[in-house]
Amino acid sequence: MSSLPGFSLAAQLRAGKTVHTGWCGLPAPMVAEVVAREGFAAVTLDAQHGMWDLAALAIGIASVRQAGSAPIVRVPLGDFATVSRVLDFGAEGIIAPMINTAADARAFVAAAKFPPIGERSWGPHRATMLAGIGDQKDYLANGNDNIVTLAMIETRTALANIDAIASTPGIDGLFLGPSDLSIALSDGQTLDPESTAVEAELDRIVAAAQKAGKVAGAYCATADRALAVAKRGMRFCAIASDMAFLRAGARVQLDKLK
Repeated sequence: MSSLPGFSLAAQLRAGKTVHTGWCGLPAPMVAEVVAREGFAAVTLDAQHGMWDLAALAIGIASVRQAGSAPIVRVPLGDFATVSRVLDFGAEGIIAPMINTAADARAFVAAAKFPPIGERSWGPHRATMLAGIGDQKDYLANGNDNIVTLAMIETRTALANIDAIASTPGIDGLFLGPSDLSIALSDGQTLDPESTAVEAELDRIVAAAQKAGKVAGAYCATADRALAVAKRGMRFCAIASDMAFLRAGARVQLDKLK
């Protein structure tokens, strides 16, 4: 395995490091850049529930990369066409929601990885430009090892198929979506990302990932939560969001004026 110039996410995970990613739903590349420059090793642009379109993603990915952080994109539900598009733009990682079966996992991999693992079409011209890769053959030879694919585990069906998802060639990790999982496990009665039911499944997700030699991760509302799940084996932790950062900062200042 060789690291590509300018790529850092996969290498950090392979080295056993815990990677923290900021989370950005606002379609503002400058905000994503600020989050990156504050020191997050990665920044995730949320195109599922956030407001990023393709044009904004192209600029946002460049802004994050030029700030020295690894750009990651959560794609819309079932939108595997967007997977290859944002990888061509320069993303280093993809988070795909609602991966419920091995078939879902294979469809995800097909869009994210080059043959023989997947079926990704060639066209990473912006990605190689941003990373300073002079010979595009290097990207083809090493792209699969440097693109991180994270399958979101959010439903009862996904839990039932977790070993098959984790062992799918080309899937690099499992990513807990705690809010949706809490809704699924309570049959739509509860929204509690730290519910007893979710807590009971967290270790199962970590175990499945470790058994398959993959990474486990989760969305965390706070840094304290990220520290807690890291102690249980999660090595890729998303923390809060740009909106939460803005609101918290505004609240601190307003509270001082009271």
